[in-house]
Amino acid sequence: MNITENISKIKSSLPPHVTLVAVSKTKPVADLMEAYNAGQRIFGENKIQEMTEKWEQMPKDIQWHMIGHVQSNKVKYMIPYVSLIHGVDSLKLLKEINRLAVKWRKKVDCLLQIHIAEEETKFGLDEKELNGLLSSEEFKTFENIRIVGLMGMATFTENQEQIKREFLHLKSIFDQQKQLTTDNCQLTTLSMGMSGDYQLAIECGSTMVRIGSSIFGVR
Repeated sequence: MNITENISKIKSSLPPHVTLVAVSKTKPVADLMEAYNAGQRIFGENKIQEMTEKWEQMPKDIQWHMIGHVQSNKVKYMIPYVSLIHGVDSLKLLKEINRLAVKWRKKVDCLLQIHIAEEETKFGLDEKELNGLLSSEEFKTFENIRIVGLMGMATFTENQEQIKREFLHLKSIFDQQKQLTTDNCQLTTLSMGMSGDYQLAIECGSTMVRIGSSIFGVR
């Protein structure tokens, strides 16, 4: 199957309330344009320089999502055009995003990354850190960011029960925190699930899935 057929097949399997992010990292602009011509408008990249180069070359109605780990010193390059930053995992990073958003006179949407996997290498906040961040006085001063949801990645394993357990854990955190509504925090998006586990993630409550290899082929 080609990219156009892959997108059509995946979109037809998604419930109306679930957003598809096409993970296009390392893929050439020609592949992204095939997805674009098939109706896809949201693309996820994990390197700011690569995302910026693609943004410069491609149609301007595309929403660019930064899905990789973000270094504070690189934020400035994507603030002018990024639609959603997925992997925000510290108050320090939020502070820098807000500072640059003020400079550009815009509001930037972010997801807070929660650590749900067993692997130590995964980034993310634990529940205590999440609560501490959202209740901190400094966070309340950030007027140019919007926390619109949470995201997390399950352990890379064949054990479906473990993956389901981790997804449901994130969903429970999301349900607890979405009661909190402030000017800069209204949780509506729960981003979990990739090519190998997105259907299970949707069953567990995901509203946004990040799919790469099932669209563009294995890297």
